Amino acid sequence: MKPYKGYLIDLDGTIYRGNEPIPGAAEFVRYLKANRIPYLFLTNNSSASAERVAARLSGMGVEATAQDVYTTSMATVEYLQEKAPAGASVYAIGEEGLLSQLEATGFRLTADDPAYVIVGIDRAFTYEKLTIATSAIRAGATFIATNADAALPTDNGLFPGNGSLVAAVSVASATKPIVIGKPEPIIVRYALSVLGTEASETLIVGDNLFTDIEAGANSGLDSLLVLTGYSTREEAARHAVQPTHIAKDLPEWQLRISL
Repeated sequence: MKPYKGYLIDLDGTIYRGNEPIPGAAEFVRYLKANRIPYLFLTNNSSASAERVAARLSGMGVEATAQDVYTTSMATVEYLQEKAPAGASVYAIGEEGLLSQLEATGFRLTADDPAYVIVGIDRAFTYEKLTIATSAIRAGATFIATNADAALPTDNGLFPGNGSLVAAVSVASATKPIVIGKPEPIIVRYALSVLGTEASETLIVGDNLFTDIEAGANSGLDSLLVLTGYSTREEAARHAVQPTHIAKDLPEWQLRISL
């Protein structure tokens, strides 16, 4: 078994389902910590800050601090800091995680002639927000999506994900966005920089073939599909991108790497 020096770990379907921790996930995190193997929780969800995500994990018995979490909001802002001048004007569709991150890094949130339009999950999305975003993009604003996930897992099943909002803006503006989150390599590149390991020595872990596993393939990382969430072993056998490893759950993977 190849010894991986770092882990990028998905959350929903991998560490927890809804509001319930997946059995063995907390123990796996403790195993990594005890063996001084660096890890980062990597999530496409832009709605919550790293602090809130860490608090949620801690409430489930999973050891976590804000420094252990990397979100698409964080990656989106890092991308803007690379591409945009300081204090650039931004129209953002999103929730607290995205809006607070933008404000904290000095970007000016406005609906009046913004240079950038960012779309993150927004459960208060309206026709007015769609109109403002579309008009700005047609006037020349750069269109950025935190992620393009079709579905958002909830305790009541799969709800429309950010991809549905992105699709509405994309169709109305006749413009394709720059997508930051998994499976795109942008978020993985930034996460590796935080983690401090090379792609060749890092394993990305998740339950979704279309986001986690394809993110690994797009970024030069080996991948582990855990069968505790979205994708099945049968689907993996048919998928265009094959995971490097498949395990029933994190305890099974921990047993393999500890032998």
